[in-house]
Amino acid sequence: MMNNFLLGALALLLTVQVQACAEKNGDVAKDAETKNARILVFSKTTGFRHESIPHGKAALLKLGKEHQVQVDTTENAAYFIADSLRHYQAVVFLNTTKDVLNPQQQTAFETYIRRGGGFAGIHAAADTEYDWPWYAKLVGAQFESHPEIQQAAVDVVDKNHPATQGLPDRWERRDEWYNFKNLNPEVKVLATLDEKTFEGGKHGEHHPIAWYHTYEGGRAFYTALGHTNESYREPLFLQHMWGGIRYAMGK
Repeated sequence: MMNNFLLGALALLLTVQVQACAEKNGDVAKDAETKNARILVFSKTTGFRHESIPHGKAALLKLGKEHQVQVDTTENAAYFIADSLRHYQAVVFLNTTKDVLNPQQQTAFETYIRRGGGFAGIHAAADTEYDWPWYAKLVGAQFESHPEIQQAAVDVVDKNHPATQGLPDRWERRDEWYNFKNLNPEVKVLATLDEKTFEGGKHGEHHPIAWYHTYEGGRAFYTALGHTNESYREPLFLQHMWGGIRYAMGK
């Protein structure tokens, strides 16, 4: 009986020591939801280059650290091969513009999404790859035009999503407000612009500005917010952006 007791106590002690060692070495994440999570932030441009890109990268690296998500940043399209993409729960297009992937890289990204990968597009992600119809449907729309940067009111129409939970019903902020073409009717709109609160809107009563949808086996989130440097220091915008990325990750 005493031997059995000693063996049981020894086993318990070893279990505690192994658990403590794992925690010390980072094998046990404090947040189980994001354990081993990893995202790729892609910011290649071949058209207009946003001054805010370094600010966006820095913000996402900080958010990743806070949420225990590894964030890799690159402007190298060579990452878009199967052996690389399979490591990521989501790929973020951060203010990309125009043609950023060659046909082989496009095919690899399509396969990644069809295998359950995630996509998050920030602002100029809609000003990207105009000759790739598959991407246009993934991101949800294509950029058409914008007025000057100005204050406007964003109406949050769906607050049951990680990207909008905790946002005010009416969110007033300053940014560059996109008008779109080729809107994908399958997307689920999260927020709209009130065109009565700014000049230059072209959509009338229904001006979508952020949305999400499932697409060919994967998940996609897009927000047209995020032109200005100040956006990436704005707590509500960071909350909105990170919530959309969490959705894209499948969290």
